[in-house]
Amino acid sequence: MSRPRSQAEYLARLVPPSVAGINRRSLLAGAAGTGALLGTGLLAGCGDDSGSDSDSKNVSVGSNQSDPKPKDVIAKVMDGFKTSSGVEPAINTVDHNTYQENINNYLQGKPDDVFMWFAGYRMRFFAAKGLAGDLSDVWGKLSGFSDAFKKASTGDDGKQYFVPSSYYPWAVFYRKSVWQQHGYQVPTTLDQLTTLSAQMKKDGLTPIAFADKDGWPAMGTFDILNLRINGYQFHIDLMAGKEAWTSDKVKKVFDTWAGLLPLHQPDSLGRTWQEAAQSVQQKKSGMYLLGLFVAQQFSNEEQSDLDFFTFPEIDSTIGAKALDAPIDGYMMARKPKNKANAQKLLEYVGGKAAADITVKNDPSTLVANTGADTSGYTALQKKAAELVGSATEIAQFLDRDTRPDFASTVIIPALQQFIKDPKDINGLTSSIENQKKSIFTD
Repeated sequence: MSRPRSQAEYLARLVPPSVAGINRRSLLAGAAGTGALLGTGLLAGCGDDSGSDSDSKNVSVGSNQSDPKPKDVIAKVMDGFKTSSGVEPAINTVDHNTYQENINNYLQGKPDDVFMWFAGYRMRFFAAKGLAGDLSDVWGKLSGFSDAFKKASTGDDGKQYFVPSSYYPWAVFYRKSVWQQHGYQVPTTLDQLTTLSAQMKKDGLTPIAFADKDGWPAMGTFDILNLRINGYQFHIDLMAGKEAWTSDKVKKVFDTWAGLLPLHQPDSLGRTWQEAAQSVQQKKSGMYLLGLFVAQQFSNEEQSDLDFFTFPEIDSTIGAKALDAPIDGYMMARKPKNKANAQKLLEYVGGKAAADITVKNDPSTLVANTGADTSGYTALQKKAAELVGSATEIAQFLDRDTRPDFASTVIIPALQQFIKDPKDINGLTSSIENQKKSIFTD
Protein backbone atom coordinates (compact mmCIF):
# COMPACT_ATOMS: atom_id res chain seq x y z
CA MET A 1 0.00 0.00 0.00
CA SER A 2 3.04 2.23 0.16
CA ARG A 3 3.68 5.04 -2.25
CA PRO A 4 7.12 6.07 -3.62
CA ARG A 5 9.14 8.23 -1.25
CA SER A 6 10.90 10.50 -3.74
CA GLN A 7 10.39 11.88 -7.22
CA ALA A 8 13.32 9.79 -8.42
CA GLU A 9 11.62 6.67 -7.12
CA TYR A 10 8.31 7.87 -8.49
CA LEU A 11 9.69 8.25 -11.99
CA ALA A 12 11.43 4.90 -11.80
CA ARG A 13 8.11 3.31 -10.90
CA LEU A 14 6.01 5.25 -13.36
CA VAL A 15 7.87 5.15 -16.64
CA PRO A 16 8.52 1.44 -17.38
CA PRO A 17 6.57 0.78 -20.57
CA SER A 18 8.21 2.40 -23.58
CA VAL A 19 4.83 3.45 -24.88
CA ALA A 20 6.01 6.49 -26.79
CA GLY A 21 9.04 7.71 -28.66
CA ILE A 22 10.63 9.32 -25.60
CA ASN A 23 13.99 8.19 -24.40
CA ARG A 24 13.23 6.59 -21.04
CA ARG A 25 16.86 6.32 -20.05
CA SER A 26 17.46 10.00 -20.73
CA LEU A 27 14.39 10.88 -18.70
CA LEU A 28 15.39 8.72 -15.76
CA ALA A 29 19.03 9.73 -15.88
CA GLY A 30 18.10 13.39 -15.76
CA ALA A 31 15.52 12.99 -13.02
CA ALA A 32 16.74 10.17 -10.86
CA GLY A 33 20.44 9.74 -11.47
CA THR A 34 22.18 6.53 -12.30
CA GLY A 35 20.81 4.82 -9.21
CA ALA A 36 17.48 4.31 -10.95
CA LEU A 37 19.07 2.74 -14.01
CA LEU A 38 19.36 -0.80 -12.77
CA GLY A 39 20.01 -3.46 -15.34
CA THR A 40 17.11 -5.11 -17.08
CA GLY A 41 18.61 -8.48 -16.32
CA LEU A 42 17.66 -8.06 -12.67
CA LEU A 43 14.04 -8.79 -13.56
CA ALA A 44 14.66 -12.04 -15.40
CA GLY A 45 11.78 -14.46 -15.06
CA CYS A 46 11.68 -18.21 -14.83
CA GLY A 47 9.19 -19.03 -17.55
CA ASP A 48 9.56 -19.80 -21.22
CA ASP A 49 7.35 -19.03 -24.19
CA SER A 50 6.29 -22.56 -24.99
CA GLY A 51 2.85 -22.04 -23.51
CA SER A 52 2.60 -25.75 -22.69
CA ASP A 53 1.25 -27.15 -19.45
CA SER A 54 3.83 -28.91 -17.30
CA ASP A 55 3.52 -31.89 -15.00
CA SER A 56 5.98 -30.32 -12.57
CA LYS A 57 4.62 -29.25 -9.21
CA ASN A 58 5.79 -25.66 -9.34
CA VAL A 59 4.84 -22.20 -10.54
CA SER A 60 6.96 -19.05 -10.71
CA VAL A 61 5.76 -15.71 -9.32
CA GLY A 62 7.20 -12.27 -10.08
CA SER A 63 6.80 -10.10 -6.99
CA ASN A 64 7.32 -6.36 -6.50
CA GLN A 65 6.66 -6.65 -2.75
CA SER A 66 10.23 -6.07 -1.65
CA ASP A 67 9.60 -4.16 1.59
CA PRO A 68 9.90 -6.45 4.65
CA LYS A 69 6.26 -6.41 5.80
CA PRO A 70 4.50 -7.02 2.44
CA LYS A 71 7.24 -9.49 1.43
CA ASP A 72 6.49 -11.51 4.55
CA VAL A 73 2.76 -11.41 3.89
CA ILE A 74 3.22 -12.64 0.30
CA ALA A 75 5.41 -15.49 1.59
CA LYS A 76 2.63 -16.55 3.96
CA VAL A 77 0.03 -16.40 1.17
CA MET A 78 2.24 -18.56 -1.04
CA ASP A 79 2.75 -21.02 1.82
CA GLY A 80 -1.03 -21.27 2.07
CA PHE A 81 -1.25 -22.03 -1.65
CA LYS A 82 1.45 -24.73 -1.37
CA THR A 83 -0.38 -26.39 1.53
CA SER A 84 -3.74 -26.39 -0.26
CA SER A 85 -2.52 -27.38 -3.74
CA GLY A 86 0.77 -29.21 -3.35
CA VAL A 87 2.25 -26.83 -5.93
CA GLU A 88 5.50 -25.10 -4.98
CA PRO A 89 5.54 -21.35 -5.79
CA ALA A 90 8.98 -19.97 -6.66
CA ILE A 91 8.86 -16.28 -5.73
CA ASN A 92 11.09 -13.97 -7.75
CA THR A 93 11.14 -10.82 -5.59
CA VAL A 94 12.62 -7.68 -7.16
CA ASP A 95 12.80 -4.29 -5.48
CA HIS A 96 9.80 -2.17 -6.36
CA ASN A 97 11.71 0.43 -8.39
CA THR A 98 13.54 -2.04 -10.58
CA TYR A 99 10.38 -4.07 -11.12
CA GLN A 100 8.47 -1.03 -12.39
CA GLU A 101 11.34 0.20 -14.53
CA ASN A 102 11.91 -3.09 -16.32
CA ILE A 103 8.39 -4.51 -16.60
CA ASN A 104 8.19 -3.97 -20.36
CA ASN A 105 11.37 -5.89 -21.16
CA TYR A 106 10.45 -8.50 -18.56
CA LEU A 107 7.10 -9.28 -20.18
CA GLN A 108 8.60 -9.42 -23.67
CA GLY A 109 11.29 -11.87 -22.51
CA LYS A 110 10.68 -14.91 -20.35
CA PRO A 111 8.53 -13.67 -17.49
CA ASP A 112 7.39 -15.65 -14.48
CA ASP A 113 4.16 -17.62 -14.87
CA VAL A 114 2.32 -15.12 -12.65
CA PHE A 115 3.37 -11.55 -11.92
CA MET A 116 2.14 -8.73 -9.71
CA TRP A 117 0.80 -5.56 -11.29
CA PHE A 118 -2.01 -2.98 -11.21
CA ALA A 119 -5.63 -2.88 -12.36
CA GLY A 120 -7.07 -0.41 -14.85
CA TYR A 121 -5.18 1.23 -17.68
CA ARG A 122 -1.82 -0.31 -16.84
CA MET A 123 -3.33 -3.78 -17.01
CA ARG A 124 -5.21 -2.96 -20.22
CA PHE A 125 -2.05 -1.61 -21.85
CA PHE A 126 -0.16 -4.90 -21.55
CA ALA A 127 -3.27 -6.94 -22.38
CA ALA A 128 -3.76 -4.95 -25.59
CA LYS A 129 -0.10 -5.53 -26.49
CA GLY A 130 -0.58 -9.29 -26.13
CA LEU A 131 1.80 -9.45 -23.18
CA ALA A 132 -0.66 -10.96 -20.68
CA GLY A 133 -2.68 -14.15 -20.45
CA ASP A 134 -6.48 -14.32 -20.63
CA LEU A 135 -7.91 -15.01 -17.17
CA SER A 136 -11.59 -15.21 -18.14
CA ASP A 137 -11.66 -18.92 -17.20
CA VAL A 138 -10.18 -18.11 -13.80
CA TRP A 139 -12.80 -15.41 -13.25
CA GLY A 140 -15.48 -18.01 -13.97
CA LYS A 141 -14.36 -19.75 -10.77
CA LEU A 142 -13.94 -16.64 -8.60
CA SER A 143 -16.50 -15.13 -6.27
CA GLY A 144 -16.54 -12.28 -3.77
CA PHE A 145 -15.74 -9.44 -6.17
CA SER A 146 -17.98 -6.47 -6.90
CA ASP A 147 -18.80 -5.45 -10.47
CA ALA A 148 -16.48 -2.47 -10.02
CA PHE A 149 -13.53 -4.79 -9.28
CA LYS A 150 -14.35 -6.97 -12.28
CA LYS A 151 -14.60 -3.91 -14.51
CA ALA A 152 -11.16 -2.78 -13.31
CA SER A 153 -9.81 -6.25 -14.24
CA THR A 154 -11.24 -6.30 -17.77
CA GLY A 155 -9.31 -5.51 -20.93
CA ASP A 156 -10.46 -3.55 -23.96
CA ASP A 157 -11.61 -6.80 -25.57
CA GLY A 158 -14.00 -7.63 -22.71
CA LYS A 159 -11.80 -10.41 -21.31
CA GLN A 160 -10.31 -10.46 -17.81
CA TYR A 161 -6.54 -10.21 -17.42
CA PHE A 162 -6.15 -9.36 -13.74
CA VAL A 163 -7.04 -10.81 -10.33
CA PRO A 164 -7.39 -8.15 -7.57
CA SER A 165 -5.83 -8.73 -4.16
CA SER A 166 -5.77 -5.44 -2.26
CA TYR A 167 -6.70 -1.79 -2.57
CA TYR A 168 -6.72 1.52 -0.71
CA PRO A 169 -9.19 4.40 -1.09
CA TRP A 170 -8.33 8.09 -1.19
CA ALA A 171 -10.32 10.25 1.21
CA VAL A 172 -10.01 13.29 3.49
CA PHE A 173 -8.38 12.21 6.78
CA TYR A 174 -8.52 14.03 10.10
CA ARG A 175 -8.03 13.54 13.85
CA LYS A 176 -11.33 13.03 15.67
CA SER A 177 -10.04 14.66 18.85
CA VAL A 178 -9.18 17.89 17.02
CA TRP A 179 -12.59 18.04 15.37
CA GLN A 180 -14.37 17.27 18.62
CA GLN A 181 -12.38 19.96 20.40
CA HIS A 182 -13.55 22.60 17.94
CA GLY A 183 -16.98 21.20 17.20
CA TYR A 184 -16.29 20.68 13.47
CA GLN A 185 -18.83 18.82 11.34
CA VAL A 186 -18.06 16.71 8.27
CA PRO A 187 -18.78 18.78 5.13
CA THR A 188 -20.99 17.29 2.44
CA THR A 189 -20.69 20.13 -0.10
CA LEU A 190 -17.81 22.23 -1.38
CA ASP A 191 -19.31 25.36 0.22
CA GLN A 192 -19.35 23.60 3.58
CA LEU A 193 -15.73 22.57 3.07
CA THR A 194 -14.60 26.13 2.40
CA THR A 195 -16.61 27.45 5.36
CA LEU A 196 -15.05 24.80 7.60
CA SER A 197 -11.59 25.68 6.31
CA ALA A 198 -12.11 29.35 7.08
CA GLN A 199 -13.06 28.43 10.64
CA MET A 200 -9.97 26.24 10.96
CA LYS A 201 -7.83 29.21 9.96
CA LYS A 202 -9.45 31.29 12.70
CA ASP A 203 -8.70 28.48 15.14
CA GLY A 204 -5.00 28.56 14.28
CA LEU A 205 -4.95 25.44 12.09
CA THR A 206 -3.77 24.98 8.52
CA PRO A 207 -7.04 23.74 6.99
CA ILE A 208 -5.68 21.27 4.42
CA ALA A 209 -2.30 19.56 4.71
CA PHE A 210 -0.61 19.38 1.31
CA ALA A 211 2.63 18.11 -0.23
CA ASP A 212 3.85 17.56 -3.78
CA LYS A 213 7.62 17.28 -3.59
CA ASP A 214 7.37 13.76 -4.97
CA GLY A 215 5.23 14.69 -7.96
CA TRP A 216 2.26 12.36 -7.49
CA PRO A 217 0.17 13.59 -4.51
CA ALA A 218 -1.30 16.56 -6.41
CA MET A 219 -2.68 14.08 -8.94
CA GLY A 220 -5.09 12.95 -6.22
CA THR A 221 -6.41 16.49 -5.80
CA PHE A 222 -6.87 16.91 -9.56
CA ASP A 223 -8.58 13.52 -9.79
CA ILE A 224 -11.14 14.11 -7.07
CA LEU A 225 -12.05 17.59 -8.31
CA ASN A 226 -12.43 16.24 -11.85
CA LEU A 227 -14.55 13.32 -10.63
CA ARG A 228 -16.79 15.65 -8.62
CA ILE A 229 -17.11 18.33 -11.32
CA ASN A 230 -17.19 16.25 -14.51
CA GLY A 231 -17.87 12.66 -13.44
CA TYR A 232 -16.14 9.32 -13.82
CA GLN A 233 -16.54 8.82 -17.57
CA PHE A 234 -15.00 12.19 -18.33
CA HIS A 235 -12.06 11.28 -16.09
CA ILE A 236 -11.54 8.03 -18.00
CA ASP A 237 -11.86 9.73 -21.41
CA LEU A 238 -9.55 12.60 -20.43
CA MET A 239 -6.92 10.16 -19.21
CA ALA A 240 -7.27 8.15 -22.44
CA GLY A 241 -6.57 11.25 -24.54
CA LYS A 242 -10.13 11.39 -25.88
CA GLU A 243 -11.04 14.74 -24.29
CA ALA A 244 -9.27 18.09 -24.69
CA TRP A 245 -7.41 19.57 -21.76
CA THR A 246 -8.37 22.97 -23.17
CA SER A 247 -12.08 22.26 -22.66
CA ASP A 248 -14.14 24.38 -20.28
CA LYS A 249 -14.64 21.27 -18.15
CA VAL A 250 -10.94 20.93 -17.41
CA LYS A 251 -10.51 24.66 -16.91
CA LYS A 252 -13.29 24.54 -14.32
CA VAL A 253 -11.33 21.90 -12.41
CA PHE A 254 -8.23 24.10 -12.27
CA ASP A 255 -10.29 27.19 -11.48
CA THR A 256 -11.96 25.41 -8.56
CA TRP A 257 -8.59 24.16 -7.35
CA ALA A 258 -7.12 27.68 -7.59
CA GLY A 259 -9.86 28.87 -5.24
CA LEU A 260 -8.96 26.14 -2.75
CA LEU A 261 -5.15 26.53 -2.87
CA PRO A 262 -5.06 29.31 -0.21
CA LEU A 263 -6.61 26.79 2.20
CA HIS A 264 -3.77 24.34 1.58
CA GLN A 265 -0.46 24.09 3.41
CA PRO A 266 1.94 26.53 1.66
CA ASP A 267 5.30 25.63 0.09
CA SER A 268 4.00 22.17 -0.81
CA LEU A 269 6.63 21.51 -3.50
CA GLY A 270 9.28 21.27 -0.81
CA ARG A 271 7.32 18.84 1.37
CA THR A 272 6.92 15.05 1.26
CA TRP A 273 3.58 13.37 1.88
CA GLN A 274 4.96 11.98 5.13
CA GLU A 275 5.73 15.49 6.37
CA ALA A 276 2.26 16.69 5.43
CA ALA A 277 0.73 13.70 7.22
CA GLN A 278 2.78 14.53 10.29
CA SER A 279 1.23 18.00 10.41
CA VAL A 280 -2.14 16.28 10.89
CA GLN A 281 -0.60 13.83 13.35
CA GLN A 282 0.82 16.79 15.31
CA LYS A 283 -2.59 18.54 15.25
CA LYS A 284 -1.27 21.45 13.20
CA SER A 285 -3.43 20.78 10.11
CA GLY A 286 -7.14 20.05 10.16
CA MET A 287 -7.43 17.51 7.33
CA TYR A 288 -5.54 15.82 4.49
CA LEU A 289 -6.62 14.30 1.17
CA LEU A 290 -4.53 11.14 0.67
CA GLY A 291 -4.68 7.37 0.43
CA LEU A 292 -5.32 5.08 3.37
CA PHE A 293 -1.56 4.61 3.68
CA VAL A 294 -1.53 7.97 5.50
CA ALA A 295 -2.11 5.87 8.63
CA GLN A 296 1.53 4.76 8.43
CA GLN A 297 2.47 8.12 9.97
CA PHE A 298 0.36 7.52 13.07
CA SER A 299 1.18 5.24 15.99
CA ASN A 300 -1.11 2.30 16.75
CA GLU A 301 -2.66 4.32 19.57
CA GLU A 302 -3.14 7.39 17.38
CA GLN A 303 -4.79 5.39 14.60
CA SER A 304 -7.92 5.05 16.74
CA ASP A 305 -8.12 8.87 16.62
CA LEU A 306 -7.90 8.89 12.81
CA ASP A 307 -11.06 9.19 10.72
CA PHE A 308 -12.00 10.27 7.21
CA PHE A 309 -14.80 11.39 4.91
CA THR A 310 -15.15 11.18 1.16
CA PHE A 311 -14.46 14.44 -0.66
CA PRO A 312 -17.72 16.41 -0.70
CA GLU A 313 -20.15 16.97 -3.53
CA ILE A 314 -19.60 19.83 -5.98
CA ASP A 315 -22.36 19.13 -8.54
CA SER A 316 -25.56 17.56 -7.20
CA THR A 317 -26.23 15.89 -10.55
CA ILE A 318 -22.91 14.04 -10.28
CA GLY A 319 -22.79 13.42 -6.54
CA ALA A 320 -19.90 12.17 -4.44
CA LYS A 321 -19.89 8.41 -5.00
CA ALA A 322 -16.90 8.08 -7.34
CA LEU A 323 -13.41 7.90 -5.86
CA ASP A 324 -9.81 6.88 -6.42
CA ALA A 325 -9.12 3.43 -4.99
CA PRO A 326 -6.02 1.94 -6.69
CA ILE A 327 -6.15 -1.86 -6.92
CA ASP A 328 -3.11 -4.15 -6.74
CA GLY A 329 -3.13 -7.78 -7.81
CA TYR A 330 -1.83 -10.46 -10.17
CA MET A 331 -1.63 -11.18 -13.89
CA MET A 332 -0.49 -14.19 -15.93
CA ALA A 333 2.23 -14.31 -18.57
CA ARG A 334 1.03 -14.64 -22.16
CA LYS A 335 2.59 -18.12 -22.42
CA PRO A 336 3.31 -19.42 -18.93
CA LYS A 337 5.48 -22.50 -18.59
CA ASN A 338 2.98 -24.00 -16.15
CA LYS A 339 -0.37 -22.64 -17.26
CA ALA A 340 -2.47 -25.04 -15.19
CA ASN A 341 -0.48 -24.24 -12.06
CA ALA A 342 -0.57 -20.53 -12.84
CA GLN A 343 -4.37 -20.66 -13.08
CA LYS A 344 -4.55 -22.60 -9.80
CA LEU A 345 -2.44 -19.96 -8.12
CA LEU A 346 -4.56 -17.12 -9.51
CA GLU A 347 -7.72 -18.81 -8.28
CA TYR A 348 -6.12 -19.10 -4.86
CA VAL A 349 -4.83 -15.50 -4.57
CA GLY A 350 -8.26 -14.28 -5.71
CA GLY A 351 -10.05 -16.43 -3.13
CA LYS A 352 -11.11 -16.18 0.48
CA ALA A 353 -8.23 -18.20 1.96
CA ALA A 354 -5.53 -15.91 0.59
CA ALA A 355 -7.49 -12.84 1.64
CA ASP A 356 -7.87 -14.22 5.17
CA ILE A 357 -4.11 -14.75 5.43
CA THR A 358 -3.51 -11.16 4.29
CA VAL A 359 -6.00 -9.72 6.78
CA LYS A 360 -4.46 -11.70 9.63
CA ASN A 361 -0.91 -10.65 8.85
CA ASP A 362 -1.22 -7.08 7.54
CA PRO A 363 -3.58 -4.75 9.42
CA SER A 364 -2.80 -1.88 7.05
CA THR A 365 -4.22 -3.59 3.97
CA LEU A 366 -7.74 -3.84 2.59
CA VAL A 367 -8.42 -7.07 0.71
CA ALA A 368 -10.46 -7.04 -2.47
CA ASN A 369 -12.44 -10.23 -1.89
CA THR A 370 -15.64 -9.51 0.05
CA GLY A 371 -15.79 -13.09 1.31
CA ALA A 372 -12.75 -12.59 3.53
CA ASP A 373 -13.04 -12.67 7.30
CA THR A 374 -12.56 -8.99 8.06
CA SER A 375 -13.55 -9.22 11.73
CA GLY A 376 -9.96 -8.28 12.53
CA TYR A 377 -10.17 -5.01 10.61
CA THR A 378 -9.65 -1.82 12.59
CA ALA A 379 -12.50 0.72 12.62
CA LEU A 380 -10.60 2.70 9.97
CA GLN A 381 -10.22 -0.35 7.72
CA LYS A 382 -13.89 -1.25 8.09
CA LYS A 383 -14.99 2.25 7.17
CA ALA A 384 -12.59 2.34 4.20
CA ALA A 385 -13.97 -0.97 2.92
CA GLU A 386 -17.53 0.32 3.26
CA LEU A 387 -16.61 3.49 1.37
CA VAL A 388 -15.24 1.56 -1.59
CA GLY A 389 -18.13 -0.89 -1.43
CA SER A 390 -20.60 1.98 -1.79
CA ALA A 391 -18.72 3.66 -4.64
CA THR A 392 -20.56 3.79 -7.96
CA GLU A 393 -17.27 4.05 -9.87
CA ILE A 394 -13.69 3.38 -8.84
CA ALA A 395 -10.88 5.25 -10.57
CA GLN A 396 -7.34 3.90 -10.36
CA PHE A 397 -5.56 7.24 -9.80
CA LEU A 398 -4.28 9.56 -12.52
CA ASP A 399 -0.93 7.84 -13.11
CA ARG A 400 -2.60 4.42 -13.42
CA ASP A 401 -5.45 5.57 -15.65
CA THR A 402 -3.31 7.14 -18.37
CA ARG A 403 -0.13 6.51 -20.33
CA PRO A 404 2.94 6.41 -18.07
CA ASP A 405 4.93 8.74 -20.33
CA PHE A 406 2.13 11.33 -20.32
CA ALA A 407 1.77 11.23 -16.54
CA SER A 408 5.49 11.54 -15.86
CA THR A 409 6.70 13.97 -18.51
CA VAL A 410 3.63 16.21 -18.83
CA ILE A 411 1.31 16.04 -15.84
CA ILE A 412 3.86 16.12 -13.00
CA PRO A 413 5.53 19.37 -14.16
CA ALA A 414 2.20 20.87 -15.23
CA LEU A 415 0.55 20.38 -11.85
CA GLN A 416 3.64 21.63 -10.05
CA GLN A 417 3.67 24.70 -12.31
CA PHE A 418 -0.01 25.28 -11.50
CA ILE A 419 0.73 25.09 -7.77
CA LYS A 420 3.48 27.69 -8.22
CA ASP A 421 1.32 29.97 -10.37
CA PRO A 422 -2.40 29.13 -10.53
CA LYS A 423 -3.30 32.25 -12.53
CA ASP A 424 -2.47 31.18 -16.10
CA ILE A 425 -4.95 28.33 -16.52
CA ASN A 426 -5.40 28.95 -20.26
CA GLY A 427 -1.66 28.73 -20.90
CA LEU A 428 -1.32 25.68 -18.69
CA THR A 429 -4.12 23.72 -20.32
CA SER A 430 -2.93 24.65 -23.82
CA SER A 431 0.55 23.36 -23.00
CA ILE A 432 -0.85 20.09 -21.64
CA GLU A 433 -3.09 19.62 -24.68
CA ASN A 434 -0.29 20.24 -27.18
CA GLN A 435 1.98 17.72 -25.48
CA LYS A 436 -0.87 15.25 -25.13
CA LYS A 437 -1.49 15.31 -28.87
CA SER A 438 2.12 14.47 -29.68
CA ILE A 439 2.25 11.64 -27.13
CA PHE A 440 -1.13 10.03 -27.81
CA THR A 441 -0.60 10.05 -31.58
CA ASP A 442 2.85 8.47 -31.33
